[in-house]
Amino acid sequence: MSLPEIEVLTSHVSKIFRIDDVTAGDPREWIVRYRGQLLGEDTVAAYDQLAEAVRGYNLTPLFRKGEEGRQAIFLVPSLTTPNVNARIYINVILFVLTVISMLLTGVEIPPSSVPADGSFPFLYLLQNILTGWPFALSMMGILFAHEMGHYIACRIYKVPATLPYFLPAPLISPLGTFGAFIAMRGIPKNKRVLFDVGVAGPIAGLIVAIPVLFIGLSLSPLGPIEHAPAGMSGFLEGNSIFYLFSKYMVFGQLLPHPVSTGGLSQAVYWLQYFLTGAPIPFGGVDVQLHSVALAGWAGLLVTALNLVPVGTLDGGHVAYGLFGDKARKIFPFAIGALIALSVLPSLLTLSLAAFNSSWILWVFILFWLGKVRAQPLDEITELDSPRRALGFVMLIVFVLLFTPIPMVMY
Repeated sequence: MSLPEIEVLTSHVSKIFRIDDVTAGDPREWIVRYRGQLLGEDTVAAYDQLAEAVRGYNLTPLFRKGEEGRQAIFLVPSLTTPNVNARIYINVILFVLTVISMLLTGVEIPPSSVPADGSFPFLYLLQNILTGWPFALSMMGILFAHEMGHYIACRIYKVPATLPYFLPAPLISPLGTFGAFIAMRGIPKNKRVLFDVGVAGPIAGLIVAIPVLFIGLSLSPLGPIEHAPAGMSGFLEGNSIFYLFSKYMVFGQLLPHPVSTGGLSQAVYWLQYFLTGAPIPFGGVDVQLHSVALAGWAGLLVTALNLVPVGTLDGGHVAYGLFGDKARKIFPFAIGALIALSVLPSLLTLSLAAFNSSWILWVFILFWLGKVRAQPLDEITELDSPRRALGFVMLIVFVLLFTPIPMVMY
């Protein structure tokens, strides 16, 4: 870019920025850098004003924080807007396959139909697939609401994003799915936009998941916790603080209710069981989950996993909005906590069989998703007071929904 053009750009920048120095850069990365300080306190309006002024030059401004409180503005070549839904048929196919997968997972199997060896012919599942509609409708409703929360927020803020991709897992996952996601193909304008996109999914998902959970619990009877028949396996769903409270609201007692606390006080017993899922309270009483209740419980678990405050997860966007670059320091603590939760059951029960392997997989996922974060165009604009308050509320929601032991198999 020629010197006269840089001078014109500088005149636009000087209207919203006190310029200390100007540096020309590599056109493949950034055209020109200005260091100094923004004029006034309305950083959102300043960004919008400059973005509009340089749009005709096919440039986009980046607002960045520098050292010792200084600020910087980079003018970079504008990115082309991608056609995010060019292959929408893939979204449709995955959606249909996930519905089928969840229908198979939710098939109602009468006790009288259970074979002696515990196996079920696939043909039997297909013949009774429509009986799985309560689970499929509940689970898909929660995932759909979560992802559409993100998608609608992206549309409101004009951030290019794909439609939801649903991931089927027939006969592999106990929930019939590996979840769903949308992919942002554009860069959010500032932390406020990134925050809003991040929280929209969990909030929308919980609006559906919480009623589904209470409806499902109202349909669920209480019954004994028995050993699984020969050739079969059973599981107990893990407990979060909110899930324990929900069961107490419906049934008037903490569940599962053991035959004995083994000489421990109620407080110590529940702390141990909450963190380890052991010992399994055989002979005690627990909720015999209706498929709708299972979907509601799974919706809470999925929301908690998404709210882990690291990287590109929803919780990572919340943490970045609240703490900025300091949010990166959360990552090693999150990894350490998950590893500790993996080994804690074995340490407390002195049994290798109690090792919680589910978090080890999530540790690897966090190394993929948790060490990077979305970087908005404007890193200078901070969250306003209502968003900061909501951010801390979402961190509390994460604590209430987090399930130390997601599932105990026996």
